[in-house]
Amino acid sequence: MKYKAILFDFDGTLADTLPICFYSFQKVFATYDQRTLSDQDIVAMFGPSEVGIIQQNLRCKDRIHEAIDDYYLHYEREHDRMVSGNQEILELINHIHHKGISTGIVTGKARRSYDISVKHLFPDDLFKVSITGDDVVDPKPHPEGIIKAMKLLGCSPQETLFVGDSQADIEAGVRAKVKTVGVNWLDNSHSSEFLIKPDYEFSSISEFIKELIEK
Repeated sequence: MKYKAILFDFDGTLADTLPICFYSFQKVFATYDQRTLSDQDIVAMFGPSEVGIIQQNLRCKDRIHEAIDDYYLHYEREHDRMVSGNQEILELINHIHHKGISTGIVTGKARRSYDISVKHLFPDDLFKVSITGDDVVDPKPHPEGIIKAMKLLGCSPQETLFVGDSQADIEAGVRAKVKTVGVNWLDNSHSSEFLIKPDYEFSSISEFIKELIEK
């Protein structure tokens, strides 16, 4: 079947941004709470946007706004050093477009950090829609973001693929009644195995293209 739209998660799926997310959170919690958090400690907080994570988990409540600003300061200042562009990902998105398929983003990131990363990694504005953590009431695994993206693109669930690297991505796709694709093709992804089995799994971008775009 030829799909009309392919929606992607962002962190760990299209952009190897998890290390800079961990770094920025670790700097903030060390500065304001004097807490040393592991990457897994931070993963356990995932769900809401980075703003929500800081609001919900920072103990120093009277400095939350300052801490949020510091998160973005670290995120933007270290982006070029910690996050490399991926030519294969760019070629994938362009290949999808050449097939007449729309692309979109459904991410838990806040708009502010999403815009920073897109500016650095995807300067040609390749995505027709982007739904961030600021655009939904309920984050993944709730399907709200996927449903919003489909509505904006004018696509039905039967015409849509959702590609992600986490359990929450796959569950959100299942709940939105779209075909799901679990991937771990970047160096840093959320999941190497999926408890909820996606319809397809790929560790190679070339295999994804061969099986789902070219057929």
